[in-house]
Amino acid sequence: MEIKNNELLRQFEYKDETRKIVVEYVNQEKKIFLTKVNISEDTEEEIINEFFKKIMNCIEEQNHKVVPSHPKIVNFIKKNPIYKELLPVGIRI
Repeated sequence: MEIKNNELLRQFEYKDETRKIVVEYVNQEKKIFLTKVNISEDTEEEIINEFFKKIMNCIEEQNHKVVPSHPKIVNFIKKNPIYKELLPVGIRI
């Protein structure tokens, strides 16, 4: 799976022939606020989870922290506690 960090539109994107997933973000200092998720209706849960994992890995490589503002991303972090280390101090899920 190849994701694109579209810095101009401030969103992570994944596209294939039938699906499109977009996660919009706001970058402030060393924190990335994941604010909005747009997912095609026919997208399987496995693909969504893989996309979120790639986003988390990208954020980790940049040495940033993540602030999930969307319920889908909050649920993803709850199900995958290894990504809780990316949360800034004071943010609990």
